[in-house]
Amino acid sequence: MQISVVIPLLNEEESLLELHDWIVSVMQSNRYLYEIIFIDDGSTDHSWKVIKNLSSKNTAVKGIRFQKNYGKSQALDAGFQMAQGNVVITMDADLQDNPEEIPELYDLIIDKKLDLVSGWKKKRYDNIITKNIPSKLFNAAARKTSGLQLHDFNCGLKAYRNEVIKTVKVSGEMHRYIPVLAKNAGFNNIDEKVVQHQARKYGETKFGMERFINGFLDLITISFLSKFGKRPMHFFGLWGTFMFLFGTTSAFYIGAYKLYKLYNGIKTILVTDNPWFYIALTSMILGTLLFLAGFLGELIIKTKSDEKHYTIKEKLNL
Repeated sequence: MQISVVIPLLNEEESLLELHDWIVSVMQSNRYLYEIIFIDDGSTDHSWKVIKNLSSKNTAVKGIRFQKNYGKSQALDAGFQMAQGNVVITMDADLQDNPEEIPELYDLIIDKKLDLVSGWKKKRYDNIITKNIPSKLFNAAARKTSGLQLHDFNCGLKAYRNEVIKTVKVSGEMHRYIPVLAKNAGFNNIDEKVVQHQARKYGETKFGMERFINGFLDLITISFLSKFGKRPMHFFGLWGTFMFLFGTTSAFYIGAYKLYKLYNGIKTILVTDNPWFYIALTSMILGTLLFLAGFLGELIIKTKSDEKHYTIKEKLNL
C-alpha cells in the first residue's frame, strides 16, 4: 500500500463526507493504493455513524472509536499503529487541511527520501490575536529549543515514512512535537512544505488559548526528555550531589567555627540561631531528594513496559 491517511476527529460529522470524497478524488486521480483511517476521539455527535456508512461503501475506509475523549496525541498513536502505507499522511477533519497537497507530500517522501515533511500554513485564516500571534511565539520557542528550523510545528498536515510513525510514540499532548520526537529518535531528514490553509467551513475549533500554555509546558518537558529522558541521574544526581556537598560543607564550617570560638573563649550564639545552619540543612535534604529522584527515575526506565493510554470501543475494517 502506498498511502495511509490518518485523521483524528472530535465531533466533525458535518465535514466527514465532504473530506472523504475529496481525498478519494485525489487518490483515484493519482491512482494511489490507499487507506483512510478515521479515529473518533470520543465524539458525542453522529461522527461514528458517518464513518460506519463511509466504511460500508468504501473498503479503504477504516475506523477506530475511542471509549471517551483521550486527546489528539492518543488518537494519532492509535492511527499510527494501524497504518500500513509506505507513506503516512495526517490531516485534521475540519476541512482546513487541503487533500490536494497529498501528491506533493508523497513525492517529497519518496523522491527526496525524507523521513518527515511538516506542513507550513504560511497564510492563515485564523484569528490574529487568539491564534496567529500566539502560534508565532510558540513556534519561535520550539525552533530555539529543538534546533529544528520549522515554521509550523503544530500543523496537522504532515507526511511520514512508515518507519517513523512505527518508531515514535505519541502520548500526552506531544502531537505538537512529533518532528522533535522523530529527530530525537534519529530521523534527521526532516523538511517542510508550504501548504494551503482553508477557513473552517463547519462547526467551531476544539482548542482554546490554553493549548498554547500547555504547548509551552510540553516544550519544557520534551526539551528535558530529549537530553535526560534516558539518563535522569545525570541531571538529578548531578544537582543532588552538588547541593548535598554544599550543605555538608556549610554545616561542617558552622560547627568548626562554633568549636573554634568556644575553644578560644569567644562569645558565640547557638548553632540553631545561625541562619546558615538552616540553609545548610535544607541544601542537604534537597540534595538527598534530588539524588533519590534520579535513582528512582533510572529504576523506572529500566523496568517500565509499553502501555497504551486509551481504550478502543470499536474498529472498522482493521
